[in-house]
Amino acid sequence: MIIENALVYGPDEKFAPGAIVIRDGVFAKDTKENREGVQEVIDAKGAYAIPGLVDLHFHGAMGADVCDGTRKAFEAIAAYEAGEGITAICPATLTLPVRDLEHVLSVGAEFAKTPHEGADVIGFNMEGPFISHIKKGAQNEDYILPADARLVDRFLEASQGLLKIIGLAPEENPGFEDYIRDVKNRVIVSIAHSNADYETARRAFDAGASHAVHLYDAMTELSHRAPGIVGAVSDSPKVNAEIICDGIHVHPAAVRAAFRMMGKDRMILISDSLRCTGMPDGRYELGGEPVVKKGKYCTLVKEGNLAGSVSNLMDCVRNVVKTMEIPLETAVACATIHPARAICAEDRYGSIEPGKKGNVVLLSADERLETRMVIKDGKVIRRKK
Repeated sequence: MIIENALVYGPDEKFAPGAIVIRDGVFAKDTKENREGVQEVIDAKGAYAIPGLVDLHFHGAMGADVCDGTRKAFEAIAAYEAGEGITAICPATLTLPVRDLEHVLSVGAEFAKTPHEGADVIGFNMEGPFISHIKKGAQNEDYILPADARLVDRFLEASQGLLKIIGLAPEENPGFEDYIRDVKNRVIVSIAHSNADYETARRAFDAGASHAVHLYDAMTELSHRAPGIVGAVSDSPKVNAEIICDGIHVHPAAVRAAFRMMGKDRMILISDSLRCTGMPDGRYELGGEPVVKKGKYCTLVKEGNLAGSVSNLMDCVRNVVKTMEIPLETAVACATIHPARAICAEDRYGSIEPGKKGNVVLLSADERLETRMVIKDGKVIRRKK
């Protein structure tokens, strides 16, 4: 496949006129030799060409949640994500019984290995079960557990090594620094659903935690005398920060402030989307808890607090650019190469470079940023009618 006349998003995180060559499902150098024999040529005039997106944190879509623990659920989710231009996914699990979590990870690992249509499962992001009772959010506190390195090894085994990130509320786990030092070379430790103060969070980051789950949400806030986890992330240059940019979870001004505090290179856009994403308004379920979707909101029926997002990552990218005044070049990086690099998957995903998987999204080169086409592994899987 050859894509001509596009504004191509390069490894330098800038757009420039150019062409893309894909052979045997991977990007190739644009040479005469690589063009020989290629019959499918796409004219992408008037379009941006960006890498397929990488979502490091979401739960489901189209009525399915990864914690359903079935191949059918993974198939439905992966197909939806790929169709929206999210071609690599790292689903997030909920706080559930250990055996249930092992089952979900095992099913996901088998799904990732077998041929399927849809996004590639390249990892798992476990929010629980080592989280805070106070900042549990929509998680089920009945299954919250103390941090245990032996459980981490069980999860790694069940996932066949696909577990990439696991959450921790350090303030609820005496000896958390030893725990972090023990597991940090096997899995990324994230501060997730935590009520830690600034000092405790800094100790966790200094011990080797290197990721923050959905910045601002389900964590201690930033204030002038108690800077909390947000302040600790800002002061820890080796820590990556996820952020939900659906326009509901975080105010645009707070998004802009985060980019200024952390610097764009540490920011990772996530969707945190739930099973009701892509579905009509109504009642749904999240980890056994009833939730209700109404427009762009999804809330717990009992408490009424936000349960998660109903926007996919591509919609979040558009929202960041259109309403939050973040440049398109920055937004694309934070949804492609940054998440890929965070879980050491940048050798195959995250940018349009020779040898990487031939995943491309063509967007209209105007203020709408409409999806014109999605190409995965060198094959068109969605084309605008």
